[in-house]
Amino acid sequence: MDSRKMQVIGLCRFSYPAIGGFQVEHETIEDRIRYLYAEQRLEERFRLFESIALPCLRNQTDPDFDLIILIGDSLPDVYRNRLHDLTADIPQIWIVEREPGPHRDTMKSVINSIRRQPSEPCLQFRFDDDDAVSVDFISRFRSTIRQCQPLLKDQKHAAVDFCRGYIAETGPNGLAATEVVAPFTTPALGMYVREGVHLTIMNFAHHKIGQFMPTISIPDEPMWVRIYSAFNDSRQKKVKQIPVAPLTPEQETEFTRRFGIRADTVRQLFARA
Repeated sequence: MDSRKMQVIGLCRFSYPAIGGFQVEHETIEDRIRYLYAEQRLEERFRLFESIALPCLRNQTDPDFDLIILIGDSLPDVYRNRLHDLTADIPQIWIVEREPGPHRDTMKSVINSIRRQPSEPCLQFRFDDDDAVSVDFISRFRSTIRQCQPLLKDQKHAAVDFCRGYIAETGPNGLAATEVVAPFTTPALGMYVREGVHLTIMNFAHHKIGQFMPTISIPDEPMWVRIYSAFNDSRQKKVKQIPVAPLTPEQETEFTRRFGIRADTVRQLFARA
């Protein structure tokens, strides 16, 4: 079992109108689609996608991965075309369209549809359209699996949790952030999947994944940026507020080095909002 040869598959849901899978409830799928495709919301998603999510994918030190961007088949053409244009220079990205369907079943089907060799183990991760991972995430994910092979010998699944990162906010003044250790946060949480196993990382709630499989927790250095914004699904209910502080020039340089995020790009995009 050589992790250097394993396919690495990521899944990003870009305003996909799943049935279930949201903390914000809607009475009908039509209500959910109207909410997800509202112009103000989608404009913010695109600003975050362009300035936060895409740079780290372009700059991965190990470019051998596949990332599915799942969209609804009803996404208006203007946004579908914009998404294709923004990702055209990233060959690892697959844009996949699906009609609304049950959340976990749809995610499982989509991930397994691009798994090249089901008879071989693979690595999987989930990726939100407003978050970032470190530019060495894929490389470190592979190397961690390689180091932990004895643990994985008899396991169907095992999680790798890079649990140190930044909570951040964006705006016309750039980025404000604070460093945290937050186990089982969505970005930089990966999973080993044994050969012949069809359950995927999306079949497990990220904050409960340690209840179902062995977990390797690595807190050594910041490996992700989690953006807090008005349209976060997880923040539509009462949640703990985490104070953030504007990045210093030195920190802005570090964000560019570690995540590919450029504060000037953030300022430019959010100045137009």
